[in-house]
Amino acid sequence: MLFKKVLSVAAVVVAVGFSASGCTDDKKKTSEAVGAGGSGEPASPNEMKTVGGVTIGPVYFSFDDYTVTSSSQAQLTKMAEQLKANSGTVLQIEGHCDERGSIEYNLALGERRAQAVKTFLTNLGVETARLSTISYGEERPANDGHTEESWQKNRRAEFNVTKQ
Repeated sequence: MLFKKVLSVAAVVVAVGFSASGCTDDKKKTSEAVGAGGSGEPASPNEMKTVGGVTIGPVYFSFDDYTVTSSSQAQLTKMAEQLKANSGTVLQIEGHCDERGSIEYNLALGERRAQAVKTFLTNLGVETARLSTISYGEERPANDGHTEESWQKNRRAEFNVTKQ
């Protein structure tokens, strides 16, 4: 009986510890967002490639944000037109984050970024069935550095052609 009580107390302590650490990361994320800049700039021409009749390249986001920036909208509008003209092309949209924040937070943020791009494309007439999303959070950085310049390259959505 004593063992069950000790086990119950230990479970509560572990659960409280996990929730407290999650709150700390979210608070850290919010406080960093106040002073941090972000690019959200469109991809450069050397980052673009054409696959299945569609020119694809990364879409960048500002820190702790999943809003498609006005500078990325032109890139996505062109991509939507190409997707509509190449009806056999199917894309997977990957959401990525920089290394700041918890793993769980960044997986959720990466998913919101991928979903924001998908929503933007579907609002322009691309069929939802041709777009899937996945989040890699901070697990697949484009740049392994630990500077703002590196983090800007890691806050992105990327595209994989899954069918042509």
